[in-house]
Amino acid sequence: MLSFGCWGLPAALLTLLCCPGSGEVMFEVHMWPERLAVEITGSLEVNCSTSCPNPDTGGLETSLNKILLEQHPQWRRFLISNVTQDSILSCHFTCSEKQKSRNLNVTVYQLPTQVVLKLQPTRVVVGKPFTIECSVPAVKPLQSLTLTLFHGKETLQKQTFREAAPVLQEATVTFNSTAHREDGLLNFSCQAELDLRAHGGRIFHSMSEPQILEIYEPVQDNQMLIVITAVSVLLFLFVTSILLCFIFGQHLHQRRTGTYGVLAAWRRLPRAFRAHPV
Repeated sequence: MLSFGCWGLPAALLTLLCCPGSGEVMFEVHMWPERLAVEITGSLEVNCSTSCPNPDTGGLETSLNKILLEQHPQWRRFLISNVTQDSILSCHFTCSEKQKSRNLNVTVYQLPTQVVLKLQPTRVVVGKPFTIECSVPAVKPLQSLTLTLFHGKETLQKQTFREAAPVLQEATVTFNSTAHREDGLLNFSCQAELDLRAHGGRIFHSMSEPQILEIYEPVQDNQMLIVITAVSVLLFLFVTSILLCFIFGQHLHQRRTGTYGVLAAWRRLPRAFRAHPV
């Protein structure tokens, strides 16, 4: 009796701590998948289950359109359709008058299907500045997007957008540089990467159309060469025209002298000589 009296009270306290309420049933509620990313206006299937052998009630609470596809005592399978915004799904079961629930966050995404790359200007002088701009018109979630600018295989700039946007938003990254002769040898391009692994999805990639930057020498040198060439041609034409005028003038003078010179000399002779030619 003494032994039971010494150990009875601690055993009873341990029983109360470990098993609070002898009639209470311990159970869990689960949702599958645990994380979910769905494309905008898309559909998804979710499974709501419990470890309770005989639950009293169970179901799924959401503001989205749902259809019960299949039902069993310990689980339910639902179809959620036309998802247009981030939402929370709440799965709940009641077992022995005790209710438990589990939430699932649904992330809506919009793929970066259109990646636009612009070079400003598209034709630039060596040593002059130019700008590379890459934009994605509509993407979601913005904080999962990374834009990378390339020159050939070289990475010029990489930017990940950290701030969340409640609606579809345009994302833009710019890079300023100075034109070099070798810049025109390789294409410029832009890659958009949407990483949805944190939301239960995967990584999506999209590339822009490649762009070529036209590089040319400074305008001053070309203009000076053109001016020198034009002046040289004009000077040559001017000298040539002067020489031609002089030559044609001399030729015309000689023709006139040769035709009328004999007659003029005849008239200058005395009449005696003209009457009696020898």
